[in-house]
Amino acid sequence: MDTIMEMLSYPFMVRAFVVGSLVALCSALLGVSLVLKRYSMIGDGLSHVGFGALAVAAALNLAPLTAAIPVVILAAVLLLRIRSSSRIKGDAAIALISTSSLAVGVMVISMTTGMNTDVYNYMFGSILAMSDEDLVLSAVMAVLVLMLFVFSYHKIFAITFDETFARATGVKADFYNTLIAVLTAVTIVLGMRMMGALLISSLIIFPALTSMRVCRTFRGVMVSAAVVSVVCLTVGITVSYVWATPAGASVVMANIAALIVYSFIGWLKNRGAV
Repeated sequence: MDTIMEMLSYPFMVRAFVVGSLVALCSALLGVSLVLKRYSMIGDGLSHVGFGALAVAAALNLAPLTAAIPVVILAAVLLLRIRSSSRIKGDAAIALISTSSLAVGVMVISMTTGMNTDVYNYMFGSILAMSDEDLVLSAVMAVLVLMLFVFSYHKIFAITFDETFARATGVKADFYNTLIAVLTAVTIVLGMRMMGALLISSLIIFPALTSMRVCRTFRGVMVSAAVVSVVCLTVGITVSYVWATPAGASVVMANIAALIVYSFIGWLKNRGAV
């Protein structure tokens, strides 16, 4: 309890917990749909695009979020279009765009600022990097994501499991796919500050996969993923503060532990069913 009170006495820790929890919540909800659609690695691709955009923004002395968010949103929409209308398949498109963006970022950094503290934080994450602007944007994003899943739950369910059937029944699949891609892009950019470009995709992938070990319904997986993601984020930040470990890696280790526990519980349930 003393440790918790000590952490909450620092404004940067409060921002880290609030922003991190909101980003984790949004990542988990969006991640369930992305994982089930076999498009989970979009987070990894967009994080590399975000890193490239942030590197260019730093070189031009531009505001990082102002420069990165539009670029990553454009990349997300482009990936969606390539996937649906091109000969390049989804995984190849992600690899193409992500590696190109990462290369651009590395080249720009090497020719301008060099590997400074800001670049290191964007690569590996830092609990000190959260700002008041991040707090406002994450709150707005969380409201939008929750509204999407509350008011359009059945449409999201339909395009996740059978997009062709959803189109046949009148669901505007392109609109909802684009909306999910845009919200994922914003989530990735905000989460990069804490998790780092190399680890932010874990917030999309791990909670969904973990919950699928035990839950058998779409709604159950969504609720479980949201809870697991926020709890692991909280545990990871606490570990990072107490033992001075990298924030992103600490959160990922907490997610790995949760996956192991859920996998064991799922194994026990299956044995009981047999």
